[in-house]
Amino acid sequence: MSHDAHLIESEISSEAVFDGVLLHVRKDEVRLPNGKTSTREYVVHPGAVVVLAELDNGKLLFERQFRYPLRRVFLELPAGKIDPGEAIIDTARRELLEETGYVADTWEYLGVMHPCIGYSDERIEIFRASGLRSIGAQALDHNEFLEIVEIAPNDARQAVWDGRITDSKTIAALFWLDKP
Repeated sequence: MSHDAHLIESEISSEAVFDGVLLHVRKDEVRLPNGKTSTREYVVHPGAVVVLAELDNGKLLFERQFRYPLRRVFLELPAGKIDPGEAIIDTARRELLEETGYVADTWEYLGVMHPCIGYSDERIEIFRASGLRSIGAQALDHNEFLEIVEIAPNDARQAVWDGRITDSKTIAALFWLDKP
């Protein structure tokens, strides 16, 4: 946007600092709006989806999963990484099935969030799934362990307020439940 020109930084150079299986770290030299230079380090992420999976009883499907970086179990909505070349709706369908054993008759795209804009380009696409049907057991990845729980939307919101849900993608997605 032209009215943002006084805020824009431009890349002078870019180098790969780390290339992992999931994450890549870059270090860029940038020109600041005032003409000076600075360094920007950031994580390049392939993107992800999160699913508000609504059961016929009005509850949402949640997962309890251990997250190694913080070394604790978190309560969060079904979610997962977008594979290269994969349409985001296909990622949402795949992750819901793999993690919960459910498929949905109806899908609605709600929006996108950027969970850590200060140090990553990650985006998380938000979907609502309804008309859920269980088609069997989860098909978890070989290194994935989680349990499924059902929580009413109001109870989930309360879990945010009392600190039982602290995962940013889950908090942001719950906000979208109220989309008109």
